[in-house]
Parts: sequence; structure tokens; C-alpha cells
Amino acid sequence: MAFEGLSEKLSNVFKKLKSHGRLTENDVKEAMREVKLALLEADVSYKVVKDFVAKVSEKAIGEDVLSSLTPAQQVIKIVNDELIDLMGNNNERIHMASKPPTVIMMCGLQGSGKTTHSAKLAKYLKEEGHRPMLAACDVYRPAAIQQLQVVGEKAGVKVFEMGQENPVTIAEEAVRYAKDYGHDIVILDTAGRLHIDTELMEELQKIKAITEPDEIMLVVDAMTGQDAVNVAKAFDDALGIHSVLMSKLDSDTRGGAALSVLAVTGKPIKFIGMGEKLDDFERFHPKRMASRILGMGDVLTLIERAEMVIDHNSAEKMTRKLQNQSFDMNDLLEQLKQIRKMGSLKSIVSMLPGGDKVDEAALDDRQFDRLEAIILSMTPAERAKPAIINPSRKRRIASGSGMKVEDVNRLLKQFEQMQKMMKQFTNKGKKQKAILRQAKRSFAGMNFDAMPGVKKPKK
Repeated sequence: MAFEGLSEKLSNVFKKLKSHGRLTENDVKEAMREVKLALLEADVSYKVVKDFVAKVSEKAIGEDVLSSLTPAQQVIKIVNDELIDLMGNNNERIHMASKPPTVIMMCGLQGSGKTTHSAKLAKYLKEEGHRPMLAACDVYRPAAIQQLQVVGEKAGVKVFEMGQENPVTIAEEAVRYAKDYGHDIVILDTAGRLHIDTELMEELQKIKAITEPDEIMLVVDAMTGQDAVNVAKAFDDALGIHSVLMSKLDSDTRGGAALSVLAVTGKPIKFIGMGEKLDDFERFHPKRMASRILGMGDVLTLIERAEMVIDHNSAEKMTRKLQNQSFDMNDLLEQLKQIRKMGSLKSIVSMLPGGDKVDEAALDDRQFDRLEAIILSMTPAERAKPAIINPSRKRRIASGSGMKVEDVNRLLKQFEQMQKMMKQFTNKGKKQKAILRQAKRSFAGMNFDAMPGVKKPKK
């Protein structure tokens, strides 16, 4: 998980602080030394670490903190606030053109995930109500155009291409096409290189001059650590980028690049890639990321992700089924599919408070496959009424799904427990409604005029 190592080390530092009760200046200095080491091990820029620790130390050693009733909590708050400042205090958005189309120029080195993340960005913007279009401007890398067409089709977005034509011409024609056919956003997937060279920069500068992009977004690979920050600085010096899209952040357990980009380049991270699927893509929120780093989770992003993938009509239908206590195996199967749309188990758990402490070995997405296989091996009658599943049926289901009878028993037991919990919640809700009805009847029968101090309203 992203920031796993840093989160663990910071948690240990704060645990020690809490055990002291009252803090002394030496306690804080010792803690800051450990914070400094943790950040350096996370591959954060040395200058950034030095400035960060100096700011936190200055505020943490203040009299208001050391004399407070919860000094450790105060220090944690200071670290949290400084982490937010380090990554950017605002949730930066894409610069949109006053007159469409908005031109977004994607650039970066080969292997950074630029083409895939261009499609991810297009899908994200489409779900926000825009009509984005992808333009294939990488004519050098073998199968780059075909790759963009494949991911563009998956994202449900138009892909503009002119084969092996000059990339500058392709970019110019793509913008013209977007104007003629009503696309309000054009995403230019430009060519990358194995390293930064003069030829690459000259081509990008020509595309920039001809299309006048509203947003130049650099895609960097989080796994390259400080090299990602150096690449960002080099591109900014040569091209003048507006923002950074950080890919593969879920694969980098250190996360130092995300903490260094803004401080070194002055350019904010606007989006992050958290997996291989097109939906594994998020807007970058500094406050939420700071919360994740400190092991406090990111429930808001989890809720937003759920809102994007869960169908409201299905949710209402499911609510009625829960209220009527008619939830069956078909409904459970539908819920499993909805959860899978939200991303991997690892990514979901990482957003929950304390999720960084969960053993990754237990977060196996193949569990969903096994559960689905068992349910799909049941007959329609068995799914609708699991209570009819006897030992012989269990053996047939186990054989059909390639699982053991014990696995079938485990699922049936878990389903039974779910039904009991739902029944308890439903009964509790009915009791509360009965109490409210009784209260209304009681108030309706009361003579307020007879109460002392209550004046009868004038008609």
C-alpha cells in the first residue's frame, strides 16, 4: 500500500509520544529525529525533510503545546497540518478554457503509464459530464496508437488518430475536429522517451505552440522515487508544466515523490493512479492523503468512489429488500459485483482508519471469485431460498464450483448471520417508529392551554 512504511514509522513515533503523557522539549526533539529518519527512508527530498522538520519542531516546542492537556495529540495535529501544506493546501482542478475545447497535453517518459492514464483521465471527465476526446500523438512507440484505441474504447471515449502523420499536425487537427464535433475536452497523448532529450522537448514545444494547451500535465511514475521529482523539474524547466499526475502510487510503499513534487517544482499533483484498472484513478486531495499517511484512513474518497459505481435504483431496490427481509443469494451476488467495481480489497481497506495495519495476505481479491463461483453453482430456487440446501445439494454445489463442502457451509453460515443482523436492524427501526407514533398521539391529546405559563395563541 502507498506510504505503508512511512505510516508505520510515524505511528510508532506518535505511540511513544502518547506514552509520555506530559512532554518535554527533549521528548519532542527525539520524536522529530525519528520523523526525519522516517521521511528520508520514504525517499523524500533531503531539503524538503529538513524544512518540514524545522517547521514542525518550531511549532511543537511552543509553550501552548507542551503545557496542554494532550500534548501528543497537538504534535500529531501539527504534523498533519504541515503534511497538508507540503502537498498543497488546495484541491487543485484542471484549468478549463472559457471557450471549448479545453486542451490537455499529457507528457512524460516511456513507462510512466501516460497512455493508460490519459484514458483514465478521459473516463473520469466523462463521468463528470464532459465530452472528452483522446488524440494519438505518439507515432514512435510500436502499437502506441492501438493501445490508445483499446483503452479509449474501454473508457467509452472517441480516439482521434491520423496514423504515422507528424505529431504536431495530428494535435492541430485533433483540436479542429473537437471544435467541429462538439467535444469540450481534447487530451493529447504525446510521445515519451526513455530519457529526456532535446528532440523530445522540441516536439513538445511545437505542439504546445500550435495547440496552446490549457493544461500541461506530466505523468510520473511514483515508483521511481526522487527520479520522478527530477523528471518533473526537467519538464517544467523546458516546457512549463501546470500539474502532475502520479501513476502507480499504490505500488510504491514509500511515497516520497508525492511529498516532494510541490516543494521542489512548485507544481501541484492533481490526480493519482492507484491500480491497473481504468477506475483506479482519483483526484489528489492533500488533506485526505495526509490522513492516510497518519493511519487515519480516507473515508470521504471511499464514499465518493461508492457513489460513482453504485447504481441508485439498485440501491433503493436493495433497501426495500432489507426492510422486507427478502434479501437472498441473488442480492448478495449483486452486492459482490458492486464492491468489485470500487477497486481491489487492498485499495478499499487502505482508506479505512487503521487499514494500513491489516495483513495484506488476508486481502485476496480471489475470495470474491470463490464466493461468486459457489453462488453461481446454485439453482435459482436455492439462491432464492438458501434454507432448502441440504447435504446432498451442498456436495453438488461444491463440486460445481470447484470448492469444498466446508466452503459452502461457511458461506451459508455467513449469509445466515447477515440475515439475523438485518432482522435486528429492521425490528429496531420498527420499535423506534412505534415510539414516535405513540409520542405524536400523546402530544396530540395534551391540553397545552391548561399548562401554567402557556398563553393561548390569538386567532
